[in-house]
Amino acid sequence: MSAIRYDLGSDQILTLTIDMPGQSANTMNKAFREALDDAVSKVQGDLENIRGIIVTSGKKTFFAGGDLNEIFKVTRDNAQLFEDMVNGMKAQMRALETCGKPVVAAINGAALGGGFEIALACHHRIVLNNNSIQLGLPEVSLGLLPGGGGTQRLPRMIGLEAAFPLLMEGKKLRPAAALKAGIIDELADSPEDMMAKARAFIDANPKCQQPWDKKGYKMPGGAPHHPAMAQKLAIAPAMLKQKTKGCYPAPERIMAAAVEGAQVDFDNGSLIETRYFAELVIGQVAKNMTGTFWFQLNDINAGGSRPSGVEKETFKKVGVLGAGMMGAGIAYATANRGMEVVLKDVSLENAEKGKSYSENLLAKKVSRGHMTEEKKAEILGRIKATDSAADLEGCDLVIEAVFEDSDLKAKVTAEAEPKLVGNGIFASNTSTIPITQLAKASAKPENFIGLHFFSPVDKMMLVEIIVGEKTSDETLARAFDYVQQIGKTPVVVNDSRGFFTSRVFGTFVNEGISMLGEGIHPASIENAGLMAGMPVGPLTISDEVSLTLMQHVRDQSKKDTEAAGGIWNAHPAEAIIDQMVKDHGRKGKAAGAGFYEYPAKGRKYLWPELETLYVDSEKARKVELQELKDRILFIQAIETVRCLEEGVLRTVEDANIGSIFGIGYAPWTGGAIQFINQYGVRAFTERARELAATYGERFSPPALLLEHAEQDKPFV
Repeated sequence: MSAIRYDLGSDQILTLTIDMPGQSANTMNKAFREALDDAVSKVQGDLENIRGIIVTSGKKTFFAGGDLNEIFKVTRDNAQLFEDMVNGMKAQMRALETCGKPVVAAINGAALGGGFEIALACHHRIVLNNNSIQLGLPEVSLGLLPGGGGTQRLPRMIGLEAAFPLLMEGKKLRPAAALKAGIIDELADSPEDMMAKARAFIDANPKCQQPWDKKGYKMPGGAPHHPAMAQKLAIAPAMLKQKTKGCYPAPERIMAAAVEGAQVDFDNGSLIETRYFAELVIGQVAKNMTGTFWFQLNDINAGGSRPSGVEKETFKKVGVLGAGMMGAGIAYATANRGMEVVLKDVSLENAEKGKSYSENLLAKKVSRGHMTEEKKAEILGRIKATDSAADLEGCDLVIEAVFEDSDLKAKVTAEAEPKLVGNGIFASNTSTIPITQLAKASAKPENFIGLHFFSPVDKMMLVEIIVGEKTSDETLARAFDYVQQIGKTPVVVNDSRGFFTSRVFGTFVNEGISMLGEGIHPASIENAGLMAGMPVGPLTISDEVSLTLMQHVRDQSKKDTEAAGGIWNAHPAEAIIDQMVKDHGRKGKAAGAGFYEYPAKGRKYLWPELETLYVDSEKARKVELQELKDRILFIQAIETVRCLEEGVLRTVEDANIGSIFGIGYAPWTGGAIQFINQYGVRAFTERARELAATYGERFSPPALLLEHAEQDKPFV
């Protein structure tokens, strides 16, 4: 059975329906390419009997894009074969585009990547007016570029300047926004209306050419040599570098392909695109990002970490204890997915304030046209703000999000747990305190688990599920179901102080603060973090978290460690944090002063006194940027290996996804463990030893890393 159905009607309109057998979505694989070859060959034979062509899909979505299984396997050795294959497929798309007959894309669902490139190769694009449909070219998010003509057709259609955000940022648009942007031509109310409009276009346009194939074509906004465009392009690479910090080759290659391609005819521009595409495909950054953001993420979302044999659960009523920033965010995320929420705080006023957080988020959606007032009222109606524990009666899950204090958490656990349904789950949103320790306050420790959310909850997609010593597999499976029910990505870890993400995050901020204590200029530290690929520098994030909270977490950890008979090993950063808070009254952003100054008007800037207090001008001048970048990336990767070695982390997938989505570990690396793999396990271990010799034992390679280095075996 062919992947493309060929139906030539009595009205001489040909419908090509892409419907890959045995797949839930259409992809650009070998079967599709063969079917495209056959279809184009038939079109050329039937051309005299064809008035027009409609390209549509037999799936719920239009077309999912390139086959990443194929792309991931391409190496330098077979890159030429890959180029030939891509150019061959593009030649068939070009043959349809230049056949002289009108070709219409009838887009019945999401068209992303290669799917949208198929639509761009048509003369007219009609999309179902359904707000769940997404259109765009998101290849850059996997370290790739749109290699099916996207870098050539889109700029020729809407101009270079308008195309750049769609190409280099991978922006996805809903149908109405896509129409406004000029990347589609019409909206349809139903599949029948869509096909009728496609036929109407064919009737009205018996002969068709793309604008760029017509004599006298001029690129919207001006070609690269146009004075106004040339002026913009002169600074565009520098602006792009400011965003990518040189870590991501894909946006740079996209800009090059689009601009260079716009200076030649379409067919030569297409060849330029393929060369850049092949270069990225065989590059390490694309391998890192595709491996993690596609294969590993899909494995997690498919339930790879969920215990089997437990029936899937749908939660109906969830209690949230604590209506601060975190609790309010959890309440919003839960109510937004159809569940009743009881948001409890010590006072009704506090609880109502927490509920207003949801109201503000929903109001923004309404103002942007993404939600109706009725839908907003429906979601808000599901959140009950209260100061009474009695309202928690009948919850199948209660999540505590109170202050990071063991005694307080024990108190609210004892108060709320009896209100749960018979087999209800109690979860703690603690970021550092061991779940086994907190579960001592529970009458049913087998039903006690950690659900560590990240702030702001409405934007952060990760939830770290922490399994205590007595947590049952059933509780883990059901907690996993809840996380997926609210549309977030779960990573599963075993119990430990700080678990995984907080432990690794702590190494990042502490390393940055240690650098300051060594005399390195704070601007160099912050820039090193950004140049390494972290979303913000370590001093910035320390201020965001607050130095006082970092002190509190440390003091609680020290107290618990020593109470258990352990020895607390002080980190060099601790003295700097204490000096900032105790000696200088600088507690962080919320307090208005930390490593940065926060003027009422204008941008924040580094506190000038840091230079006087800490900077060693000679050392600051001599320090190598790469040394600072290595320290930032290596310390986090080493701690991640320790988490694997101790059994805190269960899988490499959870390590990579958790490090990027939870703490912002440089996405170009593919995650903390993939950073080691791509660096080379032996080379990484040697570099770690060098750093340990200079900066201390915290960089010493753990036994598991030494074992892998001995065998030169990557982590899988």
